[in-house]
Amino acid sequence: MAAQDTKNLFLSALLLLSIAVFSCQAALDTHYYDQTCPQAEYIVAQTVRNASIYDPKSPARLLRMFFHDCFIRGCDASILLDSTPGNKAEKDGPPNISVRSFYVIDDAKAKLEKACPHTVSCADIIAMAARDVVTMTGGPYWSVLKGRKDGRVSKASDTTNLPPPFLNANQLIQTFAKRGLGIKDLVALSGAHTLGFSHCSSFVARVHNFSTVHETDPSMNSEFASLLKNKCPRSNNNGDAGQFLDSTASRFDNNYYKQIIARKGVFNTDQVMYDDQRTRPLIEAFAKDQNLFFREFAASMIKLGNVGVNEGGEVRLNCRRIN
Repeated sequence: MAAQDTKNLFLSALLLLSIAVFSCQAALDTHYYDQTCPQAEYIVAQTVRNASIYDPKSPARLLRMFFHDCFIRGCDASILLDSTPGNKAEKDGPPNISVRSFYVIDDAKAKLEKACPHTVSCADIIAMAARDVVTMTGGPYWSVLKGRKDGRVSKASDTTNLPPPFLNANQLIQTFAKRGLGIKDLVALSGAHTLGFSHCSSFVARVHNFSTVHETDPSMNSEFASLLKNKCPRSNNNGDAGQFLDSTASRFDNNYYKQIIARKGVFNTDQVMYDDQRTRPLIEAFAKDQNLFFREFAASMIKLGNVGVNEGGEVRLNCRRIN
């Protein structure tokens, strides 16, 4: 083979490789619906805003929905599928029982199907809704990458892979690392706890019979521990009782990190990050500089949104069932 032919073959192979790499990186695009459904972002934002006026709990629930969806099979809207007689779906797994607000996604999807049928995936709706609830409660704005497809598999048994609230720092770091997320992502994304509420079951073990030596977790502020004890007595049968995750629970800000420094983290997973030298400097930095937290949170949300992107799925006509 002539030298020139060999060179041409090499250049052709290099070009194909470059195209393949670019295609992988360009799988998601902020302008994905510009031509096929230019009103998609507006429709989702308006639906989310109207729902939040009607139900103030929906912002925290929609943000949590995005996390719980992406952490299982990647961001593929598998959390939206209903259970069937032959399969118990993710939304009915124990960690997802309190996610709720699925009706907001249903409403947005119905409007999008009228505006641009069979175009916008349920997975993209969740991603846009998560950004919108952050922005409308005072947090940062970022351009959502779009073009995800919806998965066809959803199993409640997979929800055991969601990080429970009693993990230690090593376990938290490992859980995030399995999804390609680093320590900075862990600390920044944990800031989503600035919105929301926890039921007693997720933290009661920290304030009653914590160990044979301590009745309450010694890492917790004593006055805060007493407050939680009163809200969640041992004999509590009120499934609605619990505690807001920070003192400004309806506003997206950096108060969550200030509470951790004051040893008023509700979950064990919140507080252990302040006692680990790998995560503590980030907690202190975010508590001091809200703009820094906002920038890092937005960057980590984009990164989380790229976890396990499903390019071989479908665009569901109804988010609750496969086509």
